[in-house]
Order: sequence, then structure tokens, then C-alpha cells
Amino acid sequence: MGMSREELRLLREKKRLELHEGKDSENRIEILIGMGSSGIASGAKDILKTLSETLKERGINNAMIRKTGSLGLDHAEPTLEIKMSGMPDIIYGKVTSDVARRIVDRHILGRELVCGHVFDKPAQDVVKEPEHAI
Repeated sequence: MGMSREELRLLREKKRLELHEGKDSENRIEILIGMGSSGIASGAKDILKTLSETLKERGINNAMIRKTGSLGLDHAEPTLEIKMSGMPDIIYGKVTSDVARRIVDRHILGRELVCGHVFDKPAQDVVKEPEHAI
């Protein structure tokens, strides 16, 4: 016989705590990718593959990619939301494979925004072109 409802609830809570309050939670990177119908139609599956490969190539093992429905910016699909400590939560839009690699290299590794693709958050005074922007 399977697990009881209470056992499942307890297991879910345990996993939630491990995910959000684990010993490395301040170093954890969460990447949400919009995989609703408009995201998929815009190429989100290719972006997901590129992200996974790039994170692996760069040796980044503290990042978790989560598929979600629409991030509310269907006009800007494919979209990614990046959540990591020391940086504002950012939604990037019109993400191509090249942009996904730049997000890994510049945002996640370099801790700077990939200007031109920020579609939501933060306030405009936070989004400034770095002097060496490409």
C-alpha cells in the first residue's frame, strides 16, 4: 500500500524546508522558465535545453530550473525569472539560446543584469547599462 495523506503531507513539508531553508539556501539559484503554451510556441523548450547544458558546462550545481506556466508576459516569451541572493529577482524576456548563455555568464556568474532583456523588476534606477555592455 502507498503512503497515507498525512505521510505525503509531512514528506512534502520536509522537502519544501530542504529546498527553501537548506544549509545552502543563500547560495541557491532558482530559475523559472515560462512553459505555458505561448512559451513553448516561442521556443522555451530549446531555452530549457540550452540553460541546462550551459549550467552544466560552467559547473554551476546550485541552480534549480523549474518549469512554470506563464510568467504573465506572453508578449515577451520565452521568459525566465532568476532568483538568487545578492541580486534582485528579475524576469528576462525574448530569451534566445544566446541570451540564455549570457544570462548564465553575466547574471549568475558575473552578478550583473543583462540589459535589453529585463522585462519585469527591478526599478529603473537599478537597471543601468554597465560600461562594458555589449
